Amino acid sequence: MGMRLVLKPLFEAELTPDFAEVIKGKLLGKEVKTGEKVVVELIGEPLHFKVLLAEPSPLKVDKSTKIEFSTGDLDVINIEFGKEVDDVITFGKGFVILLGNEVVVLSKEGQKVYSEEFKSLKGIRVTEDLVVVIHGSGVKIIRP
Repeated sequence: MGMRLVLKPLFEAELTPDFAEVIKGKLLGKEVKTGEKVVVELIGEPLHFKVLLAEPSPLKVDKSTKIEFSTGDLDVINIEFGKEVDDVITFGKGFVILLGNEVVVLSKEGQKVYSEEFKSLKGIRVTEDLVVVIHGSGVKIIRP
């Protein structure tokens, strides 16, 4: 997963696809965190955005940062892993994604909080706030 930023505009306007490049130019070099609000000045007007996802958080915006916009009341976040997703297991604090022998734990906002590849992954069990990875002759307990 590369560096990405999902912003929700806190104003009414039709946003064109190239508008993300304009906003990226205004945010270059700035550090942003998931959940905070950012202000971008454009033509003398302040535009307010909520940061729905900064991957990683905090994120220093550079030319390679991918910026997406979420509009309306429905927030949709797309996450690409670069390999097939075998399973998704939900738990109280987020999601566990299985990619072959790799276990990725994401927060509810889609922020990666843990990732590890196991030689002999046998299974995953979750509770409200714990992830247990069964591998080889042992287990690994993860408290995100």
